[in-house]
Amino acid sequence: MSFLTGSIRSAVAARAASRALVANVARPALTRGYAAHAEEESFEAFTARYTAFFEQVEDLFELQRGLNNCFAYDLVPAPEVIEAALRAARRVHDYSTAVRIFEGIKEKVENDGQYKQYLDALKDVKEELGVSTKEELYSV
Repeated sequence: MSFLTGSIRSAVAARAASRALVANVARPALTRGYAAHAEEESFEAFTARYTAFFEQVEDLFELQRGLNNCFAYDLVPAPEVIEAALRAARRVHDYSTAVRIFEGIKEKVENDGQYKQYLDALKDVKEELGVSTKEELYSV
């Protein structure tokens, strides 16, 4: 009987020791600092980065990936970025993406007044590239 009691005690002690070891070893491996190395990016740096990106786009996949990344941020891209994206859409011959860029702007801005300001700022580019908004296409 004492043999059994000693076995139980040593099993309980071994289990407690293994739990403590697992808790100390496994905890740091479970936490990752994905953005711990990243610095805050200013709006100007964001604008310059995405303008340069869209000026280098060579295919539709790159354009759509860049638009997804650009619009994922909690800000509305500057008109310079939108202009570069529109030019990239026409360069890769994808009119529908150019129209959808304006849809993305409409979703990102807070109100219709801001959307109209974007349309006014991009009016020359729209006319030069022959791009219409969704509202213009369906306002028959």
